[in-house]
Amino acid sequence: MARNKHPEETVHLILDVAFRLFMEKGYEHTSIQDIINHLGGLSKGAIYHHFRSKEDILIAVTDRMTAESNQMLAVIRDRQDLSGEEKLKTIFKESIARSVQDDIFTVAPDFHNNPKLLFSLLHDTIEEVVPNYILPIIQQGISDGSIKTDYPKQLAELILLAANIWMNPMVFDSSEEDSYCKFMILSQMLQGFGLDIIDTEILERLQELVSIYQKSKK
Repeated sequence: MARNKHPEETVHLILDVAFRLFMEKGYEHTSIQDIINHLGGLSKGAIYHHFRSKEDILIAVTDRMTAESNQMLAVIRDRQDLSGEEKLKTIFKESIARSVQDDIFTVAPDFHNNPKLLFSLLHDTIEEVVPNYILPIIQQGISDGSIKTDYPKQLAELILLAANIWMNPMVFDSSEEDSYCKFMILSQMLQGFGLDIIDTEILERLQELVSIYQKSKK
């Protein structure tokens, strides 16, 4: 058999197809054969040459989903011109402004059918994003006076879990009205920590994403 001269392209293709199928059908309802059927003639051997199992593909899909986001977080964390509070607000704005968010909310994945994908993203949030990106920003905010808390690690976890899970309509199937109420509660809660970071622009963008999701479900 001829040697594959472009293994990276093959891996990208496998992950593109797997991501789309996981979003549309759910991880549990997507088989290796489903992925093969959408690879344009690649064999099962081509998949197993790069991935030992479907779960390995899931891990790679999750890693790719979070890599770009983590790079953005690192850039904001390391900026010298912003306070801790300003960095958190910048993270909120840039995270929801990315065009990939429109794609994800348009596909409208049901995380009830993607428990492994949801857990993988949740695990990355707590084990990777909190200690490496959000916690250092909150510690800076405590030092510069822009954030008020005696529990920086727990606040970092709370902010991310509320923003990524509790407010995510793809997890709880929230209506636009319910999502708006959640946004207001989160904003009030953050203000209690000295964090006035959810402004009108962020709120309007969040509502836009919820609207995209609800329309995609119909």
